[in-house]
Amino acid sequence: TNGMARYAELILTEQTVNAAAMETELRDTYVEAMTVDNPPLIQSARFEDYSPEYWAATAAKGAAVYQMLRNVLGEDKFKDLIKGIPDKFANKSVSTDDIRKLASDLAGQDLGYFFLQWIESSGAPQFKLEYTVYRTGKGFRILGKIQQDLDTFRMPVDLKIETEGNPEFKRVEVSGPASEFVVETFGKPKKVEIDPNLRVLRMSPTTRVAVAIRRGEMFFEIGEYGEALKEFQKALEVNRNSSLAHYRVAEIFFLQNNYQSAANEFREVLNGDIEPKWTEVWSHINLGRIFDVTGQRERAVNEYNLAVRTRDNTQGAQEEAAKYMKDPYKRQRSSL
Repeated sequence: TNGMARYAELILTEQTVNAAAMETELRDTYVEAMTVDNPPLIQSARFEDYSPEYWAATAAKGAAVYQMLRNVLGEDKFKDLIKGIPDKFANKSVSTDDIRKLASDLAGQDLGYFFLQWIESSGAPQFKLEYTVYRTGKGFRILGKIQQDLDTFRMPVDLKIETEGNPEFKRVEVSGPASEFVVETFGKPKKVEIDPNLRVLRMSPTTRVAVAIRRGEMFFEIGEYGEALKEFQKALEVNRNSSLAHYRVAEIFFLQNNYQSAANEFREVLNGDIEPKWTEVWSHINLGRIFDVTGQRERAVNEYNLAVRTRDNTQGAQEEAAKYMKDPYKRQRSSL
């Protein structure tokens, strides 16, 4: 129920805005889904009602499962599934097994493997792609292998082959730790990309950073600052240049009135990848606050000016900077 409700929001975005906007929200949904490794989705009742873990599993991962099922069934059969559930189970209870049977009937094959992987098991694969390109009499041949770390994994996975002409696409049935494939192309292949349209819930270095940050944010929201710091540090172990991870660490130090450590981290934000872009303007504002608190008004005004120069007004940043240029920031007492 929660998964379908979240997925309905994604479909609405796709239909009323565009597919790109839906993909952006879907990426965030996938990250949230992977913040919870255990227990499997079918055991979600073990989570405290309405906790962040409960919503991550039932809503986010539930929506991710519907998105992947859409890819397995294809557009027409997936629409039949979405229409068939209320038609068949109106005024009745419906179980995961009922949906599995209906989806299998539409697919013309037993999809038990899909539900076993995503409902009854935990974890997400991380793909590794290897390939070699050969010239043939009619064009080019790509011999490749997709490797991943889940022994029981089975899913169709799309490949996008960038060529000198139009890109070409190939669907590969990935089963077990290694699956080989062969692709023939007319144009010379320049790059092969796996799962280009985010059809599979999977780990990557970028996703691993995003998941660790989201876990840290979940701990931060409930006041578990020590656990939050551990997660942000995990993100930085994967990507030392993550401005968002440094920013979240700086926030905690700032709340604890540990101004020197906070300033160091806000500087690291500005030396990082500046993703997302708003981390730049708000780091300057927070550095200004720190300098105001420590009696360095000239340096504080300089930081507020740098914030204004970014022209980024995320969450009213420009108004905030202008306010402190006029009147110094006053220290906020904290019980942390």
